[in-house]
Amino acid sequence: MPNHKVASREEWLEARKALLAHEKEETQLRDRNAAERLALPWVKVDKAYAFDTPSGKKTLAELFDGRSQLVVYHFMLPPDWDAGCPGCSFLADHLDGTLPHLNHHDVTLIAVSRAPLDKIAAYKARMGWTFPWVSSFESDFNYDFGVSFTPQTIAAGATYNFEPAGEDANELPGMSSFYKDETGQVFHTYSSYGRGGEELIGTYMILDRAPLGRNEEGSMDWMRRHDEYEDAAPAKACHGEAVPA
Repeated sequence: MPNHKVASREEWLEARKALLAHEKEETQLRDRNAAERLALPWVKVDKAYAFDTPSGKKTLAELFDGRSQLVVYHFMLPPDWDAGCPGCSFLADHLDGTLPHLNHHDVTLIAVSRAPLDKIAAYKARMGWTFPWVSSFESDFNYDFGVSFTPQTIAAGATYNFEPAGEDANELPGMSSFYKDETGQVFHTYSSYGRGGEELIGTYMILDRAPLGRNEEGSMDWMRRHDEYEDAAPAKACHGEAVPA
């Protein structure tokens, strides 16, 4: 049992009400940020991107699958990896249940990785996921949207999370949103990186309300791919690196 303060019910209630005031502030701030997010200007996407999908080559516009909104999760699985990033996999475990709700709200959710489609399909089957997942292999998509890097792009001033990318940056997570109008024009509306996708991880939201919280020494240091929890050692962040804040 941790060495934690134990109080009367009356003392607990007083402390809980004080916390509630701060939680309400957090909710109001989240609402304000959501409004500012919706007010961001849009950027027209003129560059042609091609993706390998289970039903053949598709353009970015075709990934919308008949809807006007597209949310892309940039999943860390480059061509030379045989398994996806444990952190991205942790987040991806929370996606399938959202699909019917998003699709009926005019939103298509899809994952994109640079690995060839066969590697994506194999890992997706291993994990038992059903969400759409396509390959940007031999495409500039991941580089243009700030999640994949080469030494050359870093030297040229590449950024991650809107700051200079570190010299050791290679493959990092993120999320990008797009809108397609009635004429078929596609617009980039939003991108988020680093810990920005954390709110999609329902497990963390529950742990934040558990008695010991996240109970971790570093970002995701306790977490494993969901089929690896019997292993002796926990999976660390991607290739042993913590996800940048």
